[in-house]
Amino acid sequence: MPFMRTDLWRCAVVHAPMADLVAAGSLAGRKITWLNETRSFRFLADPFGYWRDSVLHVFAEALDYRDKRGRIDCLRFDADFRLLDRQIVLNEPWHLSYPIVFEADGEIWMLPEAYRSGALRLYRAARFPDKWEVVPDWSFPVAAIDASPVWHDGLWWMFFSPPGSSVEKQSLLCAAYAERFSGPWRLHPGNPLRRDLMSARPGGTPLVTPQGIVLPTQDCTRTYGGAVSLLAIDELTPERFSASVAGRVTMPDAFAPWVDGLHTLSSAGPVTLIDAKRVSRSPARLLFDARRWAAGRIGRVSR
Repeated sequence: MPFMRTDLWRCAVVHAPMADLVAAGSLAGRKITWLNETRSFRFLADPFGYWRDSVLHVFAEALDYRDKRGRIDCLRFDADFRLLDRQIVLNEPWHLSYPIVFEADGEIWMLPEAYRSGALRLYRAARFPDKWEVVPDWSFPVAAIDASPVWHDGLWWMFFSPPGSSVEKQSLLCAAYAERFSGPWRLHPGNPLRRDLMSARPGGTPLVTPQGIVLPTQDCTRTYGGAVSLLAIDELTPERFSASVAGRVTMPDAFAPWVDGLHTLSSAGPVTLIDAKRVSRSPARLLFDARRWAAGRIGRVSR
């Protein structure tokens, strides 16, 4: 029954750099280490990593179906990927996900998806990794979904999906550009650059190669986040855009039961972070939904 279908996600590290996985177009035969234990109707998704002092900091969306509002957790691992600690580092009144973390202008920034708030907000690490402050004078023209920034050919580029219907959020790719990350940001005149359920919504770290940018995108043709399509962008200017799908990455059968989807492929130096999905059909989920209805707080996961 569709109403009893519950997507659950689990994060893992693949012991290979993202460039190797993109070249191979597959996870088959790769060693992985699962990064979080599974708990009843709770999940961890959208992992992005940042190394500091030989410690891997993994920022990810943490969600409990009991309230269905995502927050951002940070899990710290030593060089052997043993968990050191885990803590909530960002929690807002609205749903948060896709916490891409990066360096620019000598600072560390986080750009989580928060389109339910009506805006894309930039956060600065006031104390890494656990204290983040919103940058009040930074603005972006769209409440972008899964915004993925990259520096390329003298410009900052931001790939994203726009708010809209459930289909539009999964099938439209847009871009904006700026000379400096602080802005001003200009929307690409060709937006939407792509209309395709198989390869539009961003799904991880843009990878700069000698041939251009490879953008991980979500293949939502069969299910939300069913696989990662590798979108090879061979022309990108403020006036022009062209791209084609260069590969498709799925979860190998060897990683069962986490083989029902894959929707993040993010670079973390010598390793790559992923999240994998399994679908639960347990009726226990109905109890959580009923309790939220009774409390007047029913809502949809902003994904």
